[in-house]
Amino acid sequence: MKLLTKELIAKFPKLYANEEKKTSDVEIIAKFFNPCGAQTWYATEFDSDDLFFGYVNLGDSQCAELGYFSLSELESMQLPFGLGIERDLHYKGHKLGEVMV
Repeated sequence: MKLLTKELIAKFPKLYANEEKKTSDVEIIAKFFNPCGAQTWYATEFDSDDLFFGYVNLGDSQCAELGYFSLSELESMQLPFGLGIERDLHYKGHKLGEVMV
């Protein structure tokens, strides 16, 4: 699966654009997930090349955190049954504060 399209890339603010905003005001642009597990990446900013900023929950909400993750790492993950990380095509958008539980 192609994780990003040109149209989606155009929607992302640049890195640090949301730095002074409250989490309740920061829009999540894309949601990526592991179809074989509980890992989820919520992307809020993108450098238009490889680096995202967002909220990452690797299956334990006690250890979930804001941080950087890369497109190339998501694309290179090899999961069971020949699957890879996917973008939620039905994701309708939320504010960052809504997913940070």
